[in-house]
Amino acid sequence: MNIERLLISTAFATVALSTNASAQESVLGDSSAHASIFGWSGVYVGVNAGSSFGDFEHQYEFTIPGVPGPLLDGSIDLPVDGLLGGVQAGYNWQSGQFVYGVETDFQGSSVEGEGSISGGAVAPGGAVLTGQASTKLGWFGTVRARVGYTPVDRFMVYATGGLAYGHTESVLTGSIDTLQVASIKSETKTGWVVGGGVEYALNDNWTIKSEYLYANLGTAALYSGDFGIPGSDLSFSNDIAFHTARIGLNYAF
Repeated sequence: MNIERLLISTAFATVALSTNASAQESVLGDSSAHASIFGWSGVYVGVNAGSSFGDFEHQYEFTIPGVPGPLLDGSIDLPVDGLLGGVQAGYNWQSGQFVYGVETDFQGSSVEGEGSISGGAVAPGGAVLTGQASTKLGWFGTVRARVGYTPVDRFMVYATGGLAYGHTESVLTGSIDTLQVASIKSETKTGWVVGGGVEYALNDNWTIKSEYLYANLGTAALYSGDFGIPGSDLSFSNDIAFHTARIGLNYAF
């Protein structure tokens, strides 16, 4: 994706800027270097943009009376991708070369995917189970701790992790011959997120960052019913996990 190339370019540019700044400090001498040292402590707000990608897994299982075990089970894995953009705010506290902080963010998202299944003979007479699934991530946010290290002035590498939450909408359809089922489920899910990034201070107020996150919003039931056959059960659930690559611009107060 173009946005992923932009993210990689921004990461390299951030490292290059920090290397150049460090070289200039060496040339100017200790007094000038100490005069330009950037302090990371304080409140900041900013904006971000990037892309998300991954697989949304949709597990299914079908059982009927008198037959041991499921007649059919498996997963519809939906390749998903899309763009995102949002805002963030946080607070940093610096101790020596280490920076500790907390950050919260919120993004709108166009991440979505769809797929289908076609099973074998699963009922007397050779009936075939077919189904389709689609899921969209409308928005998501995180509340995370950050731990960073500043190897040179104005440049920080950091790890991050914490709570993730997001809103999904899933549409399911299934059929066995003339028996049909349809379900739409919209819900807000919670889970966890981990990641890391690099950040560079352009001046005393503005910083840029390049960041990667992996978020898992957990597994939730989407549908369960007898599908028109007494004693039978058709169930669907989904597992929402995705990767995010993004760039950001912050203003520190």
